[in-house]
Amino acid sequence: MKLEPNPRRPAPSGPVVFLVLDGVGIGCGDEFDAVHVARTPTLDRLRREGVWRTLRAHGKAVGLPSDADIGNSEVGHNILGAGRVFPQGASSVETAFANGAIWQGAWRRVADNARREGATLHFIGLLSDGNVHAHQRHLEALLERAAAEGVRRLRVHALLDGRDVPDHSAERYLGRLEERLERLRESGTCDARIASCGGRMVTTMDRYEADWRIVEAGWRVQVLGEGRKFPGALAGLSALRAEQPGLSDQVVPPFVVADAAGHALGPIVDGDSVVLFNFRGDRAIEVSLAFESDASFDRVERVRVPRVCYAGMMLYDGDRHIPAEFLVSPATVSDTLSECLAQSGCTQFACAETQKYGHITYFWNGNRSSKFSERNEVYLEIPSDRVPFDQRPWMKSAETADAVIAAIDAGRARFVRANFAAGDMVGHTGNLDAAVIAVEALDLSLARVAAAVQRRGGVLVVTADHGNADDMVERDADGRPLRTPAGVPIGRTSHTRNPVPFIVWRPAGSALALRDDLPEAGLANVAATLMELLGYVAPASYEPSLLAAPAG
Repeated sequence: MKLEPNPRRPAPSGPVVFLVLDGVGIGCGDEFDAVHVARTPTLDRLRREGVWRTLRAHGKAVGLPSDADIGNSEVGHNILGAGRVFPQGASSVETAFANGAIWQGAWRRVADNARREGATLHFIGLLSDGNVHAHQRHLEALLERAAAEGVRRLRVHALLDGRDVPDHSAERYLGRLEERLERLRESGTCDARIASCGGRMVTTMDRYEADWRIVEAGWRVQVLGEGRKFPGALAGLSALRAEQPGLSDQVVPPFVVADAAGHALGPIVDGDSVVLFNFRGDRAIEVSLAFESDASFDRVERVRVPRVCYAGMMLYDGDRHIPAEFLVSPATVSDTLSECLAQSGCTQFACAETQKYGHITYFWNGNRSSKFSERNEVYLEIPSDRVPFDQRPWMKSAETADAVIAAIDAGRARFVRANFAAGDMVGHTGNLDAAVIAVEALDLSLARVAAAVQRRGGVLVVTADHGNADDMVERDADGRPLRTPAGVPIGRTSHTRNPVPFIVWRPAGSALALRDDLPEAGLANVAATLMELLGYVAPASYEPSLLAAPAG
């Protein structure tokens, strides 16, 4: 869609610069709110000199099934880039289960294949009810349906969470799964068991090809049946926690569940069926590639690359058709902000470090990995460090700022967007002190970008995709911090449902004001606002701009 010029809002002489401070929400302002504790003179100044408000970034405001659902980076960037609220992966999957559509198409093929003599149906995915990457009830429904349809052998390769749900909660999810599997076995219909386990940050769920070794680690336990062996998933987790007190769910070393003779219970072999039951795409693409095509790790000299019937829960990458088979079709998102700008000849620059590069490109573009215009768009990925994020909490904030400033000073891009990853990635570690450093590093970088925007006569817009660093402690139902028996605060590693800031700072030119009639505004309102700042009229289908009409 080509955009019409806005006769009442001319574009600034410089660029419109849009920054996503990932995971930097507005918390309660206590000692566990790293955003509040951090020294942030630049954020404070931008709020004071510009105009600002908060936005909703969770639940139905970003297309999730209910307001109990926390926001996340995938849906946040989807909605920011689309300018409209549309059903996200979790919502699409829930609908497919409710209307029965999930049991057609790809499900028929994987289930029919798994009913053959000697075949096994394997399920790989995040064992969690966080509803960010997956939900345990989806796995349970798939297991029960498979058993009802006559699949005789079921195996689960469980990835432990600790990020979208409270850390050290894996025993609860494993216990619930074991009970379900035992009931299936007792029914006499099938042999259903957990075959392997591992924490999500060290097993299978790499993204943006940051570290293929994570996918390889999962491959070894899931496909090859190699690694430390334990008689059960809970026994293995207990033993590993005893060896490493305080071991986080998300970094539990991958291990194999074995029988009394020490043989792996469920390696994936030729003729089996495999379903990846995660619905979110970023951490599902590489393992899908590993099963469907060449992958960037040594799969034991290809001796054990099984020929399987593979399907994902959803289509994870529409451009590359990954995977070829999927259970639920995602929502189609067209006429995104960047697509409309590209069609209108507006030059754009986008950058982020590896951990969030796909969010500011693929998810921002409505689940499209390629550019809309090779001529008018430039994308830049800044390689992330391969170290625990709380060991270098500043991450690549300075380098991201360098790239943004270079794009501003080059003068070619009218619209510059970037993601700063540290607030979210360090927030997930549960380390309060590191999160404070991360936010302060963001603020230092923000100061440099703001100076460049002022120098070039542009406009700076700052927001976040969801909260995280704004609450670094687990709390009870009344909001009181939870502590161990020794009185130590229990660190929070998951996102929050807190609102996020939205700041517009224009150091030169006519004053700006925000509308006061949109109290429930959310991330979907940002795209129309950016279009208006760029001098365009937003499509009628977009949620309205947050800017008040110009005086006169």
